[in-house]
Formats: sequence, structure tokens, C-alpha cells
Amino acid sequence: MSTRHVLLGLLVGGPRHGYDLKRRHDERFPQARPLAYAQVYTTLQRLVRDGLVEVDGTDSDGGPERTLYRVTRRGRDELLTWAGEITPPAPHVANEIFAKVVVSILVAAGQGPGAQGADPAAHLLAQRAAHMARMRELTAVKSAPGADLTTVLSADYALAHLDADLRWMTTTAARLTTLTAEVTEA
Repeated sequence: MSTRHVLLGLLVGGPRHGYDLKRRHDERFPQARPLAYAQVYTTLQRLVRDGLVEVDGTDSDGGPERTLYRVTRRGRDELLTWAGEITPPAPHVANEIFAKVVVSILVAAGQGPGAQGADPAAHLLAQRAAHMARMRELTAVKSAPGADLTTVLSADYALAHLDADLRWMTTTAARLTTLTAEVTEA
């Protein structure tokens, strides 16, 4: 996810200070990793440097002085260009689950039956249980009274990815005997 473009998008509604941008990011992207304040301010400095954002003054609201930032016309144009670009599907999809299953198969094949700590079937079952628990959590979050659209969309996106992982795990579990035999023969 492009932090610079997300911050530009959050600034389109009007001038904001860094604290507010961080809070809004965490609200609008609830399933994403929360932004660190340092990341927000570093990104804002780069956006100012690149002419995509400018300082719109300061306010204090009775507290410490805060700098307000606003998106420039050039920033809005870049944001619209970025938002209109099609994100290419990842050419190589290999996440940590995939890597752990492959390594478990390699270790199990190299050590023979009963290899300690290298049971790909057991790993897939445990990972499946973790995925199912997370899916239940997300379903509860999106079904909660008052769940806003951003929360529902984010949960739906995560649920679709978890479901795809589960389908892959089921297919892989069905192929484990063949996969292990292939590795042993190689």
C-alpha cells in the first residue's frame, strides 16, 4: 500500500495535521498495519518537498501548535493518476505459509518418516485452525452493530484472502503424499 497516496487521499477532504492523518488512516484502513507517527511526518515532509502537499498554516486549539497540510493541484493530479492505474496481479505469489509448507516437506523428506517438527500435514491443520479463528473474528467485526463501510470492506477483503489460503491448504493437503514422494525421489 502506498502511504504517500493514502495520505494524499486523506488530505483531499481538506487541510489536516499529522496526528489527524494518522488517526484517520487507522480508522479508514482498520485491517492494515497502523501507521507510526514518524512515518506520517516523514511522508508529509517528502510530499511537501515534491510539491504534492503544502503547509496551510498552524493551529493549536488550546494545545501544542500543529502544522496543517493540504494537497496541491499537482498532488491531486498524482493521486487521481495513481488511483486510476490498474494494479498488476503479483507475478510470484509466495507467502510465509507457502514457504513453511515447502520447507516442512523438504525436511520431512530428508529425515524420513516421523521427522521431528517437520509434519506438513500437521502444520496445514494448525494453520487452517488459525485461519478459521481469524475468519470468525473478522465476521464478528463486520457484523457488529454500527460497523462502518470501511470496516466491512476491509473485513471482506481479508476474508476473501483467508478463504483463498484455505482452498490452497486443502488442495496442498490432498497432494502431500505425492509432493513428499517427488522430493524424496529428487
